[in-house]
Amino acid sequence: MISELMILGDAAAAVGISGNLTQAVAGAAAAIGVGLIGSKAVEAVGRNPGAFGNILTLGIIAMALAEGIGILAFFVAK
Repeated sequence: MISELMILGDAAAAVGISGNLTQAVAGAAAAIGVGLIGSKAVEAVGRNPGAFGNILTLGIIAMALAEGIGILAFFVAK
């Protein structure tokens, strides 16, 4: 009986570690994605200032989708 509880305890700890790892990777990936989108949007506006409105709109949508992946991973990992 005690050995079964120890095995279950280790499994619970492993699930906790894997969930935290999933959240960390997803959060880092979302942050990198937002940074890349922002830098490319600034670069695009620098090349063509007249397209500022379209680039801003597409940049905000893309950043929201990238952050959505991080939030989704937060709920799925728990």
